[in-house]
Amino acid sequence: MRSSLAGPRVLLRRLREVMAEPINAQERLDKIVVLIAANVVAEVCSVYILRADGVLELYSTEGLNRDAVHKTSLRVGEGLVGLIAADARPLNLPNAQAHPAFAYRPETGEEVYNSFLGVPILRAGRTLGVLVVQNKSHRTYFEDEVEALQTTAMVIAEMVAAGELETIVQQGTKLDLTRPMQFKGVPLAEGVGLGHVVLHEPRVVVTNLIAEDSERELRRLENAINRLRISLDDLLSNGDLGAHGEHREVLEAFRMFAHDRGWIRKIEEAIKNGLTAEAAVEKVQSDTRARMMRQTDPYLRERLHDLDDLANRLIRELMGRPHGPISESLPKDAIIVARNMGAAELLDYGRDRIRGVVLEEGGPTSHVTIVARALGIATVGQVLDIVSLAESGDAIIVDGESGQVQLRPPSDVEHAYAEKVRFRARRQAQYRRLRNKPSVSRDGVEVSLQLNAGLLIDLPAMAESGARGIGLFRTELQFMVASSFPRMSEQKALYAKVLDTADGKPVTFRTLDIGGDKVLPYLRSIQEENPAMGWRAIRFGVDRPAILRTQIRALLHAAAGRELKMMFPMVADVSEFVQAKGMVERELRHLRRHGHPVPEQLRLGVMLEVPSLLFQLDELFGQVDFVSIGSNDLFQFFFAADRGNTRVANRFDTMNPSFLRALHRISSRAKAAGVPITLCGELAGRPLEAMALIALGYRDLSMSASSLGPVKAMVRSVDVGRLTARFLPKLEAGADRIDLRQVLAEFAGEQDIAI
Repeated sequence: MRSSLAGPRVLLRRLREVMAEPINAQERLDKIVVLIAANVVAEVCSVYILRADGVLELYSTEGLNRDAVHKTSLRVGEGLVGLIAADARPLNLPNAQAHPAFAYRPETGEEVYNSFLGVPILRAGRTLGVLVVQNKSHRTYFEDEVEALQTTAMVIAEMVAAGELETIVQQGTKLDLTRPMQFKGVPLAEGVGLGHVVLHEPRVVVTNLIAEDSERELRRLENAINRLRISLDDLLSNGDLGAHGEHREVLEAFRMFAHDRGWIRKIEEAIKNGLTAEAAVEKVQSDTRARMMRQTDPYLRERLHDLDDLANRLIRELMGRPHGPISESLPKDAIIVARNMGAAELLDYGRDRIRGVVLEEGGPTSHVTIVARALGIATVGQVLDIVSLAESGDAIIVDGESGQVQLRPPSDVEHAYAEKVRFRARRQAQYRRLRNKPSVSRDGVEVSLQLNAGLLIDLPAMAESGARGIGLFRTELQFMVASSFPRMSEQKALYAKVLDTADGKPVTFRTLDIGGDKVLPYLRSIQEENPAMGWRAIRFGVDRPAILRTQIRALLHAAAGRELKMMFPMVADVSEFVQAKGMVERELRHLRRHGHPVPEQLRLGVMLEVPSLLFQLDELFGQVDFVSIGSNDLFQFFFAADRGNTRVANRFDTMNPSFLRALHRISSRAKAAGVPITLCGELAGRPLEAMALIALGYRDLSMSASSLGPVKAMVRSVDVGRLTARFLPKLEAGADRIDLRQVLAEFAGEQDIAI
C-alpha cells in the first residue's frame, strides 16, 4: 500500500521552517528526522555522518533506540549504510535483512524493520553521510519518496558544509569534510607556499535552496541556459580560437552539454519538486559527479570536468555572479586552486598576495607555469580532483619542489612546513655564518645542538643550520600524510633516505606516536574522554604488535651496517620498554637467521614524557642506552594542563621552579648513571629557556631548524660556569618567590647575550 506522502514541496516548506529556527545542530537534526519520518510515513528515519576515519556515525534517529546516537557506527562499505556511502547511490529494499550486506547492530533495535530506503548525503559528488528510512512492512518505496529523501539529504549536506555539525562532533573525532588530504602532482615551479584556498572559478555557495514559485524558477532556468548557450556560441565564433584546437574541443563539448535535453530535464524535475533553479543544478550535478567519479574510463572522467565547469557557469548565470577572480577579496596568503588558467589570469591576482598555485591540469611548459616560475610562486600541476575536494578558505600547503600538496594539513605537518619557510626567511644570512662554527661556550663547554624532523623536507635544514644530527625524527608524520598504511618497503625507503642524508651524523628515530590528536584517516579510531592520556604511542604499539614490529623491521633493514638509535614514546613504566626491547631483539634474531644484514650498532631508548618515570629513574637507567625528554608532553602531564586547550595551555610557565627541579633531578641522575640524555621540544628551542637547561646540566638539545641559529649564538656567548653559579642557588632556595626568567634576563644583559 502506498504511503500518504505529503509531497516534496510540502516537505521542503517544513524543512525551511526547521532550518530557520534558533536551535542547536542536534535539535535541528532531530527535528529533521521526525519530519521526514512523518512525511514518508516511515517508522524509522536515521542520519549517519561520515567521519574522517572512514566511519559512518549515527548522528540522529527517529524510531531506533536514541541511546545509540553517537555510539553506533559502521565503516564505509560495511552494512547497507556503508554500501550506500561506498557506491554513492540510493538503495531501496523491501526486505533489508535478506540483503547480503545487511549488518545487525543490536544496540539500535532495528531487527523488527524490513523495508529500507537509504540515500547518500552528497555535496559536489562527495559523500558526507547517509540518510535512511525503514518500515516494519515489506514494501518498496516510490520514486517521489526517494526524491524527497534526496532533497532532504541535500539540506543536511549544506549543514555539514557550513560547519554546523562541528558543534556536536564527539571528542577525538572529526568530520570527513575536514579530513586532511595529501595529493601528489607534478612540480612546476619551486618554492613552498602555505596559505588558504582561493578557487579560481569558485563554486557559488547556494544558500537559497527552497523555491517559492516553481514556475518562476523554470523561467529563470530557461533564460540562464539561453544566455549560457549564446556566450558559448560567441566564443566559438571568435576567430582568435582558430589555431587552438584543444580550446575549441572543450567549448564544443560545453555546447553539446548545454543542449543536452536529458541533463536539463533532470534539473527541471528537481525544480518541480520544490528546489530553486540554482539548487536544482547543484543537486543534479552532485548526483552525476558521484556516479562518474567511480568510473575508470579516462574519457568519462574528462567529461565529468566539462560538466562541472558547465554547471558552475550555469549557477553563476542564475545568481548573476561574474566569472573569474575577485582580486580585492583575496586573503594575504592566497593559494590559487584551478582546473587550469591562463598566464594573464594569474597576473590579474597580483603577486603580493599569492603564495602558490595548484592546477588539475598544467604542464612544465604552459604559459601559466612560465609566469609562476618567473614570479617565484610555488606551483604544482596535474593534481587530480583538487577543485572539487577543496573548499574556499581551506588551509593548504604547496611544495613546488616535491609536487606534494597538503589540503587541510594536520598541525604537525603544517608546523614542519612552516618551520622550513621561517628558517629560510628569518635571519638566514646572520646564522649562516655560524653554521660551521662549534657550539662551544666561552668557557669551553660543548653543547650539542640537533634537529627535530619528521619529513624529508626537513632534512636539508640539517646541513643549512649546522646541526650535529637529528635528535628526534617523528616517524608518525609519514603515516599521517599517507592515504593508506605505509608498507614496510615504503617505511624502509624513508628511513634509509634519512640516514643517507644525515651522512654519518646521528639520527634518533621515535617509533609511532599515534593516537590522541594524531588520528590516521585509514585506521579506525576510538572515542576517548581524554585522548592525550589514552590509547596512543607505546600503548598502541604493544597492543598492535604487527604494526610496531613492521616498523621495527623497516628501521633495522634501513640501518643495515650503520648505527641505529630507536626510542619509544610515552613509556610510563619500565616494563613497557622491556616489552618493546624484546620485540626488537626478536626482529634482530629473525633478520640474522635469514641472512639479512643488521645495524652495526643498535641503541635503544625512551622518550621521558610521563611523570611516573621520575620515580623509576634508577630502574630506567639500568635498562636503556639513552633517554630523550619530551618537554612538551612532560610539561602538560606535569601540570595536568592540556596544551591544546587555550584556557589552560598558558596557565603555567615552563620556567616554573617545580618543573625545572624535576628536569634537574633527571639530568643529575642520568649523569651519575652514565646515560646520555637529550631534551627535545619547544623548551630547547628558545634561547632563554635553553640557558636554563644548560644551567641544569643538559649538554644535548634538539629543536626546530629555525631555532638552531639563535640558540647556537647564545651558547657561544655564555659562560656556563658563571651561569650555573648564578642560576642553581636561585632554583633550589626560595625560587617560588623569585622570577627565574628575570634572573636569566639580567644575567644575559650583563654578559651581552642575545636572548
